[in-house]
Amino acid sequence: MADDVRAGLMAPLPPVVSAAELSGRDDIVLCDVRWYLDGRSGYDAYLEGHIAGAIWVDLAAHLSAHGEPAHGRHPLPTAESFAASLGVLGIGPDDPVVAYDDLNGTAAGRMVWMLRVLGHDAALLDGGLGSWTGATETAPNTRAACECPVRPWPAGAFVDIDDAADAGASADVVLIDARGGDRYRGETEPVDPRPGHIPGAINVPMTDNLSSDGRFADAETLSARYAAEGVQEAGGSNNAVVYCGSGVSACMDALAMERAGLGRPQVYIGSWSQWSHTDRPAETV
Repeated sequence: MADDVRAGLMAPLPPVVSAAELSGRDDIVLCDVRWYLDGRSGYDAYLEGHIAGAIWVDLAAHLSAHGEPAHGRHPLPTAESFAASLGVLGIGPDDPVVAYDDLNGTAAGRMVWMLRVLGHDAALLDGGLGSWTGATETAPNTRAACECPVRPWPAGAFVDIDDAADAGASADVVLIDARGGDRYRGETEPVDPRPGHIPGAINVPMTDNLSSDGRFADAETLSARYAAEGVQEAGGSNNAVVYCGSGVSACMDALAMERAGLGRPQVYIGSWSQWSHTDRPAETV
């Protein structure tokens, strides 16, 4: 292969890629990260059919820590734990990753965000499994375990509960609740102890990042959407803090902003699942 062609194939991945953009790339580790809020088994869905060659990644086991409910439903694992998980999965530090699910990236986006904040080459498959027209299979795949170095979580990639409260009260920070409007307004709350949202947060539902076909809107549309809410880029990051139910689907919002050229927001990992376990105030309007 000519050097210029190889250089093109090995170019760093953008935050979101189409299935067509993966054509000819045999260096990609495909990761199936299906997970369902209603308790269905993502692994069973994987065994019913997945992209050929894709490995299974367990959101709870590989991309989350486990602790008291007051820490939220999907706390971020330690850097050491995440490195160990990547090693078990056979993902080395130089292996480009493309992750997908069948819910428009609301689960797979968590893995992509975690990797990208560590400087690891990773992207979300636009449109997920439904966009794939290539080969599929039902037999599970595994990769040989490898050594993956521990890379500390970078300062400023995410915020804690106190920072989230401060963001809601700040005139300079845009605190974004990425859940649907019904949960933001407290009209329904299917899993967490209390309904409502963090005081000062605005509602910018993550599903509105998508076009009618389930794929991400183009960069210009996304940029205009977030800029209209006051999001401003500054040196690779921006002035937004984003949260959701448990710090998983909010990562899809973070990837949307990065796709839009607005930099990367901070993510409140504990999200509403942590906040609602405290006696901190909540708003329902």
